[in-house]
Amino acid sequence: MTVENETAESTDPAVSPLAHFGAEVRLERERLDISRAELGKAACCSYSLVAKIEAGRRVPPLDFAEACDQMFPHSNGRFARLWPLALRWAFPPWFRQYVELEWAATSLRMFHPQLLPGVVQTEAYARAVLQAGRPINLDDLVTARIERQRILEREQPTRLWLVLNEFVLRNTVGSKAVMHGQLSRLRDLARKPPHVVQIMPTGENNHLAASPFGVLSFSEGADVVHVDGFPRGYLLAETDDVAAANDAYDLLKAMATPPSESADMIDSILKDCYT
Repeated sequence: MTVENETAESTDPAVSPLAHFGAEVRLERERLDISRAELGKAACCSYSLVAKIEAGRRVPPLDFAEACDQMFPHSNGRFARLWPLALRWAFPPWFRQYVELEWAATSLRMFHPQLLPGVVQTEAYARAVLQAGRPINLDDLVTARIERQRILEREQPTRLWLVLNEFVLRNTVGSKAVMHGQLSRLRDLARKPPHVVQIMPTGENNHLAASPFGVLSFSEGADVVHVDGFPRGYLLAETDDVAAANDAYDLLKAMATPPSESADMIDSILKDCYT
């Protein structure tokens, strides 16, 4: 997999998919004599966001791309097709391959000891987590993280099996209001097939895995393991590594509470800590 030249001018449509998407929107909008305000109204966003997307300075949500296809005759879904390339540009180069694999996966088994993983975070929780690193492109990072979650809602969703330490539910990120919204979403997810959520009670003293990791499975091909870490995560595809990750995940599932108890446990912590 090739990596784009990160030193290239990000606003040059020739080298940045994000800039290319914005330039195409602007050219089509101006050709049809549609104002930014009109496009913003159709896409349920502000004039300023349209301007930033056209300038290649903001990552467009999928809803924006779909609105462009509806507003611009004869686009034939072009902007929805360009959207994944524009979205990919928001991620750091080392994470882009993982995002592509995540999008193609049929199942995703994840363990997180300290935070909710990005694929289930609310926008407020994601913003609180990401802004801790003081990034200059916070809005793009939040948009990109939330858009990843479409894999759980599409017609053929990626099946998520999530194991969390109980600490994750009690670790206040942002504020009590942020956590109330986040745990409400997690509780609903725990009740929604085909997804599964399990909680590792604090009393279990889980010392098996200190780092977040996930096992991605596909309709064709072998499993791949992603290990999160600082300053960056990494992918593992060697047979022995994948086997070790699968064994570790099986043990984590066995140590955690049954899936049928997860929603009630989440709801109890939500009421005790965040109301």
